[in-house]
Amino acid sequence: MKPGHGEVLLTEGDPRLREDEERLVEAFRRELDEGMWAAVPTEDPETGRREARMVQDYSQIPPAAERVIFFPRAAGG
Repeated sequence: MKPGHGEVLLTEGDPRLREDEERLVEAFRRELDEGMWAAVPTEDPETGRREARMVQDYSQIPPAAERVIFFPRAAGG
């Protein structure tokens, strides 16, 4: 995280621990319920190119993911 760049830590934990996973799932659902989109950062090991994969359910988050990024949906229509 880069202080001053708009990043906010919502929660953290080890998804292998039941108590932590419950808290992580709750935070994930809360953000989606508030209208946010979620994405998991990825990096191609061969090219080093960084991208993000959209996720709509906690179960879609890869076990090795270090973070989930939440961002607001675009305004307008």
